[in-house]
Amino acid sequence: MCGGLSAKGLKAPLPVTHFDTIIIGAGAAGLMCAITAGSRGLRVLLLDHNSQVGSKILISGGGRCNFTNTGTSPENFISANAHFARSALSRFTPADFLALVTKHKIAWHEKTLGQLFCDGSARQIVAMLLAECEAQAVTIKVGVKITDVRKADHFRVDTSTGNYTAANLVLATGSLSIPKMGATGFAHDVARKFELKITACKPGLVPVRAPEQELPFYAALSGLSLKATATAAKMIFAENILFTHRGLSGPAILQASSYLDHGDRLHLDLAPGVDVANHFKQRKRDRSQAEFKTILSEIVPQRLASALVPQKPMTDVTIADIERLETTLHRWSLIPDGTEGYAKAEVTVGGVDTAELSSKTMAAKKIPGLYIIGEAVDVTGWLGGYNFQWAWASGVAAGSDVSA
Repeated sequence: MCGGLSAKGLKAPLPVTHFDTIIIGAGAAGLMCAITAGSRGLRVLLLDHNSQVGSKILISGGGRCNFTNTGTSPENFISANAHFARSALSRFTPADFLALVTKHKIAWHEKTLGQLFCDGSARQIVAMLLAECEAQAVTIKVGVKITDVRKADHFRVDTSTGNYTAANLVLATGSLSIPKMGATGFAHDVARKFELKITACKPGLVPVRAPEQELPFYAALSGLSLKATATAAKMIFAENILFTHRGLSGPAILQASSYLDHGDRLHLDLAPGVDVANHFKQRKRDRSQAEFKTILSEIVPQRLASALVPQKPMTDVTIADIERLETTLHRWSLIPDGTEGYAKAEVTVGGVDTAELSSKTMAAKKIPGLYIIGEAVDVTGWLGGYNFQWAWASGVAAGSDVSA
């Protein structure tokens, strides 16, 4: 043979290499699964079509990786089965991941609401995971195009660089969110090939678009941020909101977006905890010559105050004016004209139906040796490190169960 061709001019078949476990997807869940399986003495192959591992890890938390949340509980996740995440989360906790971070001497700090971040860079987390993979002799191949996945006696994965077989196959390729980062529906496509059910999917943790007729108002306030509460499907999130040229974003909006379906109303309180009527009644006595918008700017940012009330002195402000303003601030609502879609969504809500999987091991009930972990599953966390904790926990659950 010469140049990879046979005597008849045909390309020689790619070699077939056997491993105990093949993991497709070298993100948070896949890396943790590989480390766990490798630590048990298994021969592990980790494949990814991106040119580097941990792409989403690297951009998370503004480049500092919000790697977990100390308050993680099943209540911080959306799923058709509210109890599914409980087993994995209880067996690999935020404290367990933090112990790994500490072992690698990565400095970290806690922000609000239990969110833990690297002091330095998200690259430290990726480097830590790669070091653990190396210690466990995990074989990693990136920039690999997968051309076929099937099962006979073993799982077989054909790729652009070689063909591989294994007793176990773990799907850890995430879901549809942020296509520019390499996100695809690959895991769901393979799950369907094995006749597993997929729940309806939608973008989650995503900015929402304002109704078309209201766009000029929101666009004029673009860049304005304020503390508020956002309510969707009876879930209330008290964090900042951000006006954008297309609608609303910010932590409270992103949280609420995961609970919104098309046509649902989003409710906002722009002055949480403030007795608006009493505030203005006092100011009418104390500062009667002040402008209406000036007094309002004591409660909300000046730009919003100017957009909400006319220019007139407090002496001309009526009780009816104050009541209308109180209603506006505490009962702001809109029916979003959709969202910014998967391109801007941090996660995908929905995925492989949890009824198809073991909550303890993440193994497919109908397909021995097949495991599905991370964002590909119908388990979606809140903003603030919860989705990473699910990735670590589900990866450990699967990695602890795969066998030779």
